[in-house]
Amino acid sequence: MKRALTLSSALLLCSALAAPLGATELRATGDLGVIVERATGSVLIIDQSEHAAIGRIEGLGDLSHASLVFSPDERFAYVFGRDGGLSKIDILSQKIVKRILQSGNSIGGAISDDGKLIAVANYEPGGIKIFDADTLDLVADIPAEGKALGLEDAPGRKFVFSVWDTGETRIVDMSGAEPRITTFAHVGEQPYDALVTDDGRTYIAGLFGEDGLAAIDLWDETPEPRRILPHYGRGQEEMPVYKMPHLEGWAKAGDQIVLPAVHHHEVLWIDSRSLEETGRTETYGQPVFAMARPGGRQVWVNFAHPLNDTVQVIDSMTHQIVGEMKPGPAVLHMEFTSRGTEAWVSVRDENKVVIYDTTTLQPIGEIAAESPSGIFFTARAHRLGL
Repeated sequence: MKRALTLSSALLLCSALAAPLGATELRATGDLGVIVERATGSVLIIDQSEHAAIGRIEGLGDLSHASLVFSPDERFAYVFGRDGGLSKIDILSQKIVKRILQSGNSIGGAISDDGKLIAVANYEPGGIKIFDADTLDLVADIPAEGKALGLEDAPGRKFVFSVWDTGETRIVDMSGAEPRITTFAHVGEQPYDALVTDDGRTYIAGLFGEDGLAAIDLWDETPEPRRILPHYGRGQEEMPVYKMPHLEGWAKAGDQIVLPAVHHHEVLWIDSRSLEETGRTETYGQPVFAMARPGGRQVWVNFAHPLNDTVQVIDSMTHQIVGEMKPGPAVLHMEFTSRGTEAWVSVRDENKVVIYDTTTLQPIGEIAAESPSGIFFTARAHRLGL
């Protein structure tokens, strides 16, 4: 009987191996991505190589300022909605695995470096909440006296975030049985967003209420905030801000970091080690995203209303603008394929995503989408700060 069972198992295995590939309906996750459809509470699942949408997941709530992160195996995406919703979706089965309303108003999140924890930054109530990535059960509630933003993952199962109202930055260490919190009482006026460099060393918070930025060396045994670029823009007339600039780990371009300047039509370049200014580039409008192409040679920039129909490309060596495209009204976001051969650009008011060849700067494809905003490829699963 034992021999018969062994033979039967072998025959089943051989049958499975002999089955046509198409019959198993297998699909790899490394070529996939997600496009947020902000007006309809839905996301598109897209295939990079096919330049095509392959599915839609609906019922995700208010996605007017949505972002997401991926699980380490690239199968699941965790969507952070503006309504406080946290949704875990399966991008292979194209279904919602679980959805919870964890606050009244939230503004993004992060996944721990081991992929086990999901943290969400909240406006109402303030502070962050941390959840089990598998079950979405609450693990920790870290209150704050104000709006939490600039939430980033850091090495060692840590999260870092800032508080708009109090000017604090906090490091939350989740490596032990209980959270260990380090608070920096005042890093500056109204920190509005932040980035962690791709080596996990430096946390930089932008300051809306004053010139300059705040940096923290996370590798230091006793880190202290350091003010950088403390006088940029001094003596210049500030312009109204139509959309807050975004900082993120994509800003590392070789040995430099490029940052959108709040209040001004320029991007700022700083040395990634000394954090000293190395240059400025005047831009078409107020920059929102300044994103380095993988490899760091180019930086692509989009702009706030009313000049939001344009994307400019800057050479990171010369700091000169080397290209300009006009994909259409309300360019909200950009995303590069993992090796930087393509840039995908969302054009909200024309309900499309335009795909560009990053060498020729010419459009090579287009996907229809309902009021598209954020574009996220699964390669993000393997990078800090994204």
